[in-house]
Amino acid sequence: MTSKRQRDPLADYRGKRDFDATAEPGGGRERRGGEPRFVVQLHDASSMHFDFRIEADGVLKSWAVPKGPSTDPHDKRLAMPTEDHPLEYRDFEGVIGEGQYGAGTVIIWDEGTYRHDGDRSVAEDLGRGHLSFDLEGRKLRGGYALTRFRRGAWLLVKRDDERASGDGTPDPARARSARTGRTLRQVADDAQ
Repeated sequence: MTSKRQRDPLADYRGKRDFDATAEPGGGRERRGGEPRFVVQLHDASSMHFDFRIEADGVLKSWAVPKGPSTDPHDKRLAMPTEDHPLEYRDFEGVIGEGQYGAGTVIIWDEGTYRHDGDRSVAEDLGRGHLSFDLEGRKLRGGYALTRFRRGAWLLVKRDDERASGDGTPDPARARSARTGRTLRQVADDAQ
């Protein structure tokens, strides 16, 4: 039996995808220097949701956030963990074809760097059920926390700091890519 330490952290990710049929990256890129990065992707799959991903331990730790991250500290956003994704996924914007896992259109809604708060590693804090961090993105800035509140479910909450606002989360139908300025519809049209 393979121990967790020896197990490929991307095995679940790779096992769900046919890389001959999807443009999603297979993984394998080593981390470059600099601050760890995060990405928030808007994913129009079987249900519209945001995917929140932070770089840690050579992968992107990932959560599906149905209502999207909020800039309002009063909003508590459900965040359901998903499989770790490869670092290259933070560059993915496009269409996952019909019949493929997660079929639908993806845009990079926000991206940037983050700073982990605390003395333990990200993995240790996630294992303990609480991770605090500061985001420096194009849209999301300031302190946030992920807190496990029951088995398998987390909350993503904005800290009440100088970067907080009552704006909440934008309308996904009007959302534009932080990288290309395109909407979900434009990305889907460009893929045809």
